[in-house]
Amino acid sequence: MGVTELLYSKIDRGERITAREALDLWVEAPLATLMYLADGVRRRMHPGNGVGWMIDRNVNITNICFSQCRFCNFCRTSKNDDAYVTTDEEYDLKIGGLKALGGDQLLLQGGMNPSLGLDFYTGLFRRLKARWPGIRLHALGPPEVAWLSRAERMSYRDVLTALRDAGLDSLPGAGAEILSDRVRRIVSPAKATTAEWLGVMREAHRLNLPTSATMMFGHAETVEERIEHLELLRKMQDAKPEGHDGFVTFIPWPFMDRGTKLAEKDGIRSRVTATEYLRLVAVSRLMLDNIPNLQSSILTVGKETAMISLHGGANDLGSVMIEENVVSSAGDPFRVDPDTMQKIIREAGFIPVRRDQRYMPVSEPGKE
Repeated sequence: MGVTELLYSKIDRGERITAREALDLWVEAPLATLMYLADGVRRRMHPGNGVGWMIDRNVNITNICFSQCRFCNFCRTSKNDDAYVTTDEEYDLKIGGLKALGGDQLLLQGGMNPSLGLDFYTGLFRRLKARWPGIRLHALGPPEVAWLSRAERMSYRDVLTALRDAGLDSLPGAGAEILSDRVRRIVSPAKATTAEWLGVMREAHRLNLPTSATMMFGHAETVEERIEHLELLRKMQDAKPEGHDGFVTFIPWPFMDRGTKLAEKDGIRSRVTATEYLRLVAVSRLMLDNIPNLQSSILTVGKETAMISLHGGANDLGSVMIEENVVSSAGDPFRVDPDTMQKIIREAGFIPVRRDQRYMPVSEPGKE
């Protein structure tokens, strides 16, 4: 029996694979076999035929950011004519639109604006919670928390505690890109290091703030670095306190290159085909045996690839994303409304289950 056949048997028995074995599978296993194995793992982790989705809105707090990552077309400096900080009146309009569609989660992200300190964010969160009772804030990310920690001379834990006490409900996995400092020096040299990203998430898990884990791939990284990224996430999830959420999901998406500095100045183009995306989803499901959910990025890969990924390890299609500005500034995102999202899930052969940020159902399956 060959190496890959032994691995297939190991996965069928529900045993954990090593990073080296995951790399062997990436290199040697046919895509159909990887998807079959990953689908088996997904079925063990999520018995039944439900696929998750949700309604939320991504509102950018500001587009001013000192990081100026080379894959980002969204960020501005304070000197740009189109630089902004979102006003309370604008939040009211945007949240009103979200509530009208039945959504209650606000994804708040943006740049690391050197003019905005911790008091700004805690004040904003408190105002939003007071003005819109029941709204859930999935906000900021490890790079912003690391920046605030340095600027305020506070620990990650103290920054996160202040944000949580002001209304933060969960922490996105933004800014992970690839958890390799070699890659980060190329694509986002001013952003949080690998150790800083992981350090913030470690403290969030200790505080039992639900978090997501992400990967933006297909630019300057190697396949080995993708696997190392997955291994770092798995080790961190292993270390979370018992009974705490830790990472509730993993969300990979391909680098969108249109007009970015990486593409125009560095010659680094997106190299992710549908086949490679499906391979990444499958290997991720096989590696991340302790992260319960795997979300397919319908926003970046489109309907057909997202539907196929549900048969190769993914169990969620994410949000209808009423508003999104960062990814769309470097590509043409695939947009859906709630009815279309549910139709896509049914067309793929599954039952739509609307859920919240903790991936708990908020409606009876198929009854939304």
